[in-house]
Amino acid sequence: MEELKVGLSAEVSEFVTEQLTAASIKSGLVSAYATPAMCALMENASVAALKPALPKGQTTVGTELNIKHIAATPVGVRVRARAEVISIDGRRIVFKVEAWDPKEKIGEGMHTRVLVDAARFKEKFEKKMRS
Repeated sequence: MEELKVGLSAEVSEFVTEQLTAASIKSGLVSAYATPAMCALMENASVAALKPALPKGQTTVGTELNIKHIAATPVGVRVRARAEVISIDGRRIVFKVEAWDPKEKIGEGMHTRVLVDAARFKEKFEKKMRS
């Protein structure tokens, strides 16, 4: 297992489908790649970067996302996102995130995840669902 450390990174990609457009998600009126979809892809890259280094029984939860969506992407194009750990402070892990389509950078920013005990998180979440 890898060590949880600054510099861990991963890249993920997906095709822009009609279901991932702002008009479909209802985050806008245009049939271009939606900002919430790009955010999810960036988070996915962050999770992938940590996966090989997570201690047994631990997971992470996203707590902050500060991004700019800087270019539109049409349906049918593959987009990719990259996340790199730039700091670790206790349980708090901060990533630099970026996204591209084949022509240009489409997004950039920062994402924070917090390391949590998976069983404890699940128990607390299930308790909340019951109340």
